Amino acid sequence: MKIDAALVDHLAALSRLALDAAEKARLAAELGAILEAVEKVNELDLEGVEPMVFPVPIENVFREDEPRGFCLERERALEGAPERTAEGFRVPRVLSEGA
Repeated sequence: MKIDAALVDHLAALSRLALDAAEKARLAAELGAILEAVEKVNELDLEGVEPMVFPVPIENVFREDEPRGFCLERERALEGAPERTAEGFRVPRVLSEGA
């Protein structure tokens, strides 16, 4: 597929981009190079090759969700609060009683 000025104008309009002539020429060249690379991949014999999402195997890297000690003591955390209760911060009610 050939990337011409009309196609770049169309893509710019869809993307709501205001491009000057130099940007349009550069974009046309860059998009052309991308399409050439894709065409080269399409030439490969990929019979029997399974598609993959990641190039390397991935496993769950998250740690277990275990409770840990607080990093800040309650009194220290609450000392700058404009209003507080015995348990924590006092904030304005945002829902009515019936909600």
